[in-house]
Amino acid sequence: MSRKHETQRADIYSRIADRIIEDLARGVKPWMKPWHDRNMHGRITRPLRHNGQPYSGMNVLLLWSEGIARGFASPMWMTFKQALELGAAVRKGETGSTVVFASRFTKTEGDGNGGEVDREIPFLKTYSVFNVEQIDGLPEDYYHRPTPVCDPVARIQTADRFFRNTGAVIRHGGNQAFFAPASDLIQMPMFESFRDAASYYATLSHEATHWTAPAHRVGRDLSRYAKDKTERAREELIAELGSCFLCADLGIAPELEPRPDHASYLASWLNVLADDKRAIFQAAAHAQRAVSFLHSLQSGQAEERAAA
Repeated sequence: MSRKHETQRADIYSRIADRIIEDLARGVKPWMKPWHDRNMHGRITRPLRHNGQPYSGMNVLLLWSEGIARGFASPMWMTFKQALELGAAVRKGETGSTVVFASRFTKTEGDGNGGEVDREIPFLKTYSVFNVEQIDGLPEDYYHRPTPVCDPVARIQTADRFFRNTGAVIRHGGNQAFFAPASDLIQMPMFESFRDAASYYATLSHEATHWTAPAHRVGRDLSRYAKDKTERAREELIAELGSCFLCADLGIAPELEPRPDHASYLASWLNVLADDKRAIFQAAAHAQRAVSFLHSLQSGQAEERAAA
């Protein structure tokens, strides 16, 4: 990769990380902003592409933050070109919101011995998208897409089924929630000890994200979790984001008031992000892999039940 491209990539990391650091320094977790907006209560979803497919990873955080900062109620976004292809046009004077695209390309290089080797080179680029509220002339259903309505009881039943299908061992008792790697189980306080059902499932989502870490699942190294404050902060940030992603998928509000043991990580996250501008991108990517893994367990369980 050329020095110019490497510099551009570093600038992208720095620009976005600095925005998140600024929020954290004010005591605001930017990935929680959408859930605090009273007009969106009960209607939080992941941001959606023009075709209805949800965004993932870092782009969820970026577009949630942009949507709230700019007052957009719609979760749907598209590029300037996609709007044109639909016979619509971005209104004059509107500015786009940044999303990122990360991938790798293969470059063939000499190995110094007369042979050739293929080397994978990561790259990151940004592009702009516009909320449908910035666009005129779209088909009517883009402006008035029906909001999924799921009553609280149905949401609880859906969440129960989701976590049951993961196959995770979940035990109840005591006053702490944690994942125990040695025994490979999730420990939760009794359901009745939580403020409400949403708080219970939000906490369980956090611990389920930790549960994905072992090598036979997604493979995140937790060996230094108990010894290294920085590694612990990184893993807790992954679980925090994983819980938010999963809560959006399940229609469950996350814990808007942080647990005491997690509130203490705020300063640690600031230190991690200040030292490593890529940390928030890595955490979001790990969180996305964890949540995708949990979702992947659902279809397999459904097929087994159908076969039975």
